[in-house]
Amino acid sequence: MRAKVHSSIEEIAAREWNALAGTDCPFLRHEFLAALEHTGCVGADTGWEPCPITLSDEHGLAAAAPAYLKLHSYGEFVFDFAWAQAYARHGRRYYPKLVIAVPFTPATGPRLLVRGGLDPAAVAQRLLEALESHAASRRLSSVHALFLDEPARAACEQAGWLLRRDCQFHWANRGYGSFDAYLETFTAEKRKKARRERRRVAEAGIRFETRFGGELDERLLDSVYAFHRETFLRHGNEPYLTREFFSEIGRTMGDTLMVKVAMQQATHRSASPRSPVAAAIFFWSPQALYGRYWGAAADHHSLHFETCYHQGIEFCIERGIGRFEPGTQGEHKVSRGFEPTLTWSAHHIADGAFREAIGEYLEREGDAIDDYAAEVRDHVPYRKTPV
Repeated sequence: MRAKVHSSIEEIAAREWNALAGTDCPFLRHEFLAALEHTGCVGADTGWEPCPITLSDEHGLAAAAPAYLKLHSYGEFVFDFAWAQAYARHGRRYYPKLVIAVPFTPATGPRLLVRGGLDPAAVAQRLLEALESHAASRRLSSVHALFLDEPARAACEQAGWLLRRDCQFHWANRGYGSFDAYLETFTAEKRKKARRERRRVAEAGIRFETRFGGELDERLLDSVYAFHRETFLRHGNEPYLTREFFSEIGRTMGDTLMVKVAMQQATHRSASPRSPVAAAIFFWSPQALYGRYWGAAADHHSLHFETCYHQGIEFCIERGIGRFEPGTQGEHKVSRGFEPTLTWSAHHIADGAFREAIGEYLEREGDAIDDYAAEVRDHVPYRKTPV
């Protein structure tokens, strides 16, 4: 197989890329990665320089990895700032580094994409060798594969990469017939709280509309993006994604993009009959719903929980979607039915001394993550004996 490093996803035919196993995940679609480039979300001037790596054989594209040359560690959600500082203290260069990930997207999924009909484990090892070879040729400090699904995690472990785990909170669909049937699995206290949250939003005159990519006109996208941007600005940052990005994926990815729009009902006759006051942005496939961004124009009691969590769970139940990943952080998700779930990354560290030190650190960190997940699991809202 021939390995090649590209300077853009556009150098690879969309049809061939999307034919690889794993690209049913929305973030790994050629359209999603191309939109990041087209709209300036990634590029050399952002510190995310695209360099997708492929393997080809006589039949065409055999395997690929979404790779980026990184000049910093922002937008990854797997934090290695302390590693960079350790390199600097020893007069060594940590950046640039190579990252195998979807930019700004802390969602678990495939990272080593292999064409159907090939031996996935064997080809994944060839792909990892190509990544290591490219890093060595550029004298890069390291290669980092983030938010790995199980096959990618196993391949990286077999290749001798260091494994790192963290904890997110995911929701699992256990075949619930309705949202009320789901709440019946809660303890009485937690069930009462969830219903009270939903009731408060409804009593405020807020109703929800589900809009898919093709149903999002530019005016509504302006409002949705403004809500989303305001959330970032409150934390002192501009959003990672541009306004143009959402217009493009609305055109190219269609129903894969889904927005829950909270509409405020008019309180007097002269007012507009309804207007958007909040929105949550999701991506989805038949296997998983991914919550990404949210924002609101006003502070309504429980609106965040309803828009970002309850509405997403209800969508999963209605469509039989197996899991819901609402993003990073947030122990407040636990009382709403999300459970601690380990996420994985893998790290190839070129320098032997640093590799040993980082490996020892990851062992200690991993033990702490396991203890934390076990402790949080004691606080899930479900009855001890399911009904």
